[in-house]
Amino acid sequence: MPSPYPSLQLSKSGCEQRQFLIQEYLKSLHLDAVLISDPRHVHYLTGYWIRTVFSPVVLIEKDGPCTLIAPLPVSEEEQSKIKVDQVQIYGSNHLGTIKDHQLKSAYEALNKSLGPIKKLGSDLPLWNHFFPEMEIVDFSDSILSMRRCKDIDELDFIKQLIQAVEKSYQYAKENLKAEISEADLFAGIHQVATEWIGEPIGDVGNDFQIGGAGGLPRRKKAIQGEMAILDLTIEVHGYRCDMCRSFSVGSPSDEQLEARDSLLEVFEFVEKSIRPGVRCKDIYEEAYDMLDVYEDLSFPHHLGHGIGINQHEAPRINPHWNDQFEIGDVFTIEPGLYGDILNAGIRIEEIYHVTEDGIDKMTQFPTELS
Repeated sequence: MPSPYPSLQLSKSGCEQRQFLIQEYLKSLHLDAVLISDPRHVHYLTGYWIRTVFSPVVLIEKDGPCTLIAPLPVSEEEQSKIKVDQVQIYGSNHLGTIKDHQLKSAYEALNKSLGPIKKLGSDLPLWNHFFPEMEIVDFSDSILSMRRCKDIDELDFIKQLIQAVEKSYQYAKENLKAEISEADLFAGIHQVATEWIGEPIGDVGNDFQIGGAGGLPRRKKAIQGEMAILDLTIEVHGYRCDMCRSFSVGSPSDEQLEARDSLLEVFEFVEKSIRPGVRCKDIYEEAYDMLDVYEDLSFPHHLGHGIGINQHEAPRINPHWNDQFEIGDVFTIEPGLYGDILNAGIRIEEIYHVTEDGIDKMTQFPTELS
């Protein structure tokens, strides 16, 4: 069944607001402009996306326009959906053959029209020889700070990715049987997600093995009694969601059901405890204590992490960081228990959004093991 939604697209109003915030950062840092070279940030700020073989860049001036340096002409229909003031084209190809150094070509095209800009921020490291007359300033911390609070159009984008994942889990649940191979199950998951999104998708996840704690799919066939830990990440236009469900091949054992119930108790604790300002480390330590009661099972990884543009970003629910939850965060909680008695292990991952009053759960797919 195809998605009832139109093609995924950030809103022009959301991009306009993010560009305004960028200009406020520029003024506070006494910068003339910022050069955006990460294609995910180009999309985040303008709504423009193109195949990853190309390297579009965006220049946002402190009191001036937002200029997109694109590899190919932008149609009127495309331009009506994105938020840019002007478009320049860089030489990305010769007679359709794509040139090797795309960023270099984009920078060379931009350099011809930079005018009086002397102090330039950048979201990626820049070689000074591209802009020899300028002072280059690292702008990455500013844009990372902006990215934590997800805007309405970003939340809508992530919700559609979640729906694609949940459709994929429904397929996996219905088709996981003894003798199916991991590769065949993965292929079906990928097809369902692509049909739901309605365009090519990027990364699909990292854990597809049956009878193992994680890993990429193999030709191995499922065996009755094993667990399949399916950790799916649907990536579209640089945005990601991240969700995990665990399914048994056949009916689950009593030990597997008991482990699942223990994980659900962690979610009950999390949903009652997380508020803006709460330390992520405290949540991790409490959850770890809840799961560290089984002699034969282990909980060896983080409790969760922020999502959005990166696979893992702030807030990090991990004792090696000292993050706190902030309004606007979108993050996962993914407790797991692993051991031979479970025929691999069980992990469940849900996605939440931090509001002024607490957290809203964004994922809905059931957690039953079969």
